[in-house]
Amino acid sequence: MFTKISSSHLVGIESVCVDVEVDIKSMGMPSFTVVGLAEGAVRESRERVKSSLKNLGFNIFSNAITVNLAPADFKKEGTHFDLPMATGLLKAFGIIDAKLDDTVFIGELSLDAKLRGVNGVLPMVIDAAGAGFKKVILPEENAEEASVVSEMEVFGFSTFSDVLRFLQGELEKEPFETDIGDYFAEARKFSLDFADVKGQFFAKRAAEIAAAGMHNLLFIGSPGSGKTMIAKRIPSILPVMTIDEAIQTTKIHSVAGLIRGKGNLVVDRPFVSPHHTSSDVSVIGGTREVKPGAVSVANNGILFLDEILEFKRSVLEVLRQPMEDGYVTVSRANRSVVYPANFMLVGACNPCPCGNLGDKIKPCTCTPHQIQRYRSRLSGPLMDRIDLQVSVNSIDFKDLSDMKPGESSESIRRRVEKAIGIQKKRFHAEDINYNSQMSERMLRKYCNLNDDGLKILEDINNKYGLSARAYSKLLKVSRTIADLEGSDELKQVHVLEAVRYRFLEYE
Repeated sequence: MFTKISSSHLVGIESVCVDVEVDIKSMGMPSFTVVGLAEGAVRESRERVKSSLKNLGFNIFSNAITVNLAPADFKKEGTHFDLPMATGLLKAFGIIDAKLDDTVFIGELSLDAKLRGVNGVLPMVIDAAGAGFKKVILPEENAEEASVVSEMEVFGFSTFSDVLRFLQGELEKEPFETDIGDYFAEARKFSLDFADVKGQFFAKRAAEIAAAGMHNLLFIGSPGSGKTMIAKRIPSILPVMTIDEAIQTTKIHSVAGLIRGKGNLVVDRPFVSPHHTSSDVSVIGGTREVKPGAVSVANNGILFLDEILEFKRSVLEVLRQPMEDGYVTVSRANRSVVYPANFMLVGACNPCPCGNLGDKIKPCTCTPHQIQRYRSRLSGPLMDRIDLQVSVNSIDFKDLSDMKPGESSESIRRRVEKAIGIQKKRFHAEDINYNSQMSERMLRKYCNLNDDGLKILEDINNKYGLSARAYSKLLKVSRTIADLEGSDELKQVHVLEAVRYRFLEYE
């Protein structure tokens, strides 16, 4: 007795189809063997499946049972093979006679045959639909997540007995459906608003420019000056993600286990703020399961490093490659996985260990050596990758005591959305969306400077010795400033403003 049930296996945020082949022989010693390079959690499926089926009254384990996970040339991980194994066993014994060629099964079984949710459902269902499958049967708590894939009929169940009754025609169930538009209609609800920020017009302008071009941003200033306050409000001025961005981000969050049970499509841009004691593995990704780290969870959104100079230098240095490439390759002994990591870095820190360097009233108590040692945690190559570097001074009492609200996030967001609309029109034939992602070829095409602008950059280069990367960053920021003003031409005034945000590395 032989049968085959279709399932899936995650590889990063993509997946491959896996055939769960079940062969039963009535001759021979009773056994239950799982082959096909099954890892620990998959091998443990034998015990979960046996207990589940026995508790439902199926005493079928007096036979020689072999389960093969094909193809067998790569390791299989995860508990989601429980459901296809149990279904395959009952189909092989003739208890289920439904045609299942167009159906994918995903889900974990408890010992009492309840279905438990699993991670990574969205990428598995997307790739199954691409392979031609029409239906998916999975745990009820994963149904909403899977229903984002409109090409698939999604059936969610809470128990395996309900799955069995459904397949035998004893239970009628409508497929779970979702209107993606509803998720986007519910977006744009923020409790933090730029109207709450007192003064700090220079810093707020930098935040607007960063948001309009998805540029990296660093705030450096004394404690209580509003660095973190501004950074936490940047999501409120970012535009809602496109459908493609939302699906890619949701796939990452699904693999990371961040939306299980919630089931929602991620439409607001992520804001990820790891603690400064975080390890490089938690930031870049890894562990034994090769899970996505903070840089990937922040994909299409913001990675905020508060007190960035308190992070270990090794943690900061691993950011260099994903900041440049927009992806990260996580390699471990048994495999290598590529995760998207196209984030906007926002950092905030004090100017020195005591925090008072440059303060108009409070004196700095740090020695030059202490200041140099403190700032050296942010290396030159990393600073070179930060487009906008802003000094945030203490708030004047006049601004602090002003009870009038500042400019609202909604007002700023309208300008940002207009600038990003210009960029999407400009890059419609390219494989990018934002100015910060331009290649050198695109810079030559879209950032032509007049003689006055070139003269300014020549003077800056003669004075500070700009690297090729710093020169490119200046052009990209200048292009974003021009977009905010609705200017097709890159003018001298745009370059001059961009230069104002590069001075920190030369202090």
